[in-house]
Amino acid sequence: MSDHRLVIVGSGPAGYTAAIYAARAGLDPVVIAGAVTAGGSLVNTTEVENFPGFPDGVLGPDLMDRMRDQAERFGAQVVYDDVVALDLTGPSKQAVTADSGIYTAHAVVLATGSEYRKLGLDGERRLAGHGVSYCATCDGALFRGKALIVVGGGDSAVGEALFLSRFGSSVTVVHRRGELRASAILTERAATEPKIGFAWHSAVTDILGDQSVTGVELTDTRTGATRSIAAAGVFVAIGHEPRSELVVGQVATDAEGYILTDHPSTRTDLPGVFAAGDVVDHVYRQAITAAASGCRAALDAQDYLGSLRSEAAIAASSA
Repeated sequence: MSDHRLVIVGSGPAGYTAAIYAARAGLDPVVIAGAVTAGGSLVNTTEVENFPGFPDGVLGPDLMDRMRDQAERFGAQVVYDDVVALDLTGPSKQAVTADSGIYTAHAVVLATGSEYRKLGLDGERRLAGHGVSYCATCDGALFRGKALIVVGGGDSAVGEALFLSRFGSSVTVVHRRGELRASAILTERAATEPKIGFAWHSAVTDILGDQSVTGVELTDTRTGATRSIAAAGVFVAIGHEPRSELVVGQVATDAEGYILTDHPSTRTDLPGVFAAGDVVDHVYRQAITAAASGCRAALDAQDYLGSLRSEAAIAASSA
């Protein structure tokens, strides 16, 4: 067991930015980055063209490596292990890892992120980053003049389709039902956009292509009949799952599992526990917004730890 002032659970833009700020403040943070998922979802992204400071774009894994290196330069310790249990309720927090033991800390930043809800297809896994994407804002500009597919029928899917219509030659929204679940205003915008078409009562049952996406197989949800549509890109927009399973029941979450904070701060309802990034944010989910919230979490943790030192000093002087 090792004791620290601050433990950051999770990496990615939020975790690594929190580590940069905390390390520069002399808090000697430990980042438990994950055994396989270190760097978060950006390690599965090819080119990031909208992160400030990289006018020619940057590969997702390279961006995460640079953030990690910057955090380590200022003294952050990065542990490549998975947290399997958390106890956040007392003044001393505990993070139990799979292989490297138990880390205790006076403050914890939760930066566990979220996961894209996936279709569960072999072609989806095989072609992720090679035509299969989960973020139109991140990857849409890579598909200029190409035929595109968006899977889903809610606000996220329709918003993705509208954004992609700026780049693609056509955008087909594939939905299992006969009408969208999106808001009326988004539905109207999509219906009047000439580049957007709809495949109603359809489910994507295969994603086609060897080295890159060439199309999708659709199955009619009423008759079971199948057909194929050619496309260069498939954007899956069927929702997100916040990675908050380790803290549900300890910190307050909303109905979807996103951690609730005392906005605009990153404070949760537990003293000394802060949350940042996509495990909090179900609206923007961008690398830059995650990084910004990681900065805020580090500053909030620094203030909290400073208050503990002040209280200890007052107690010592009055003893």
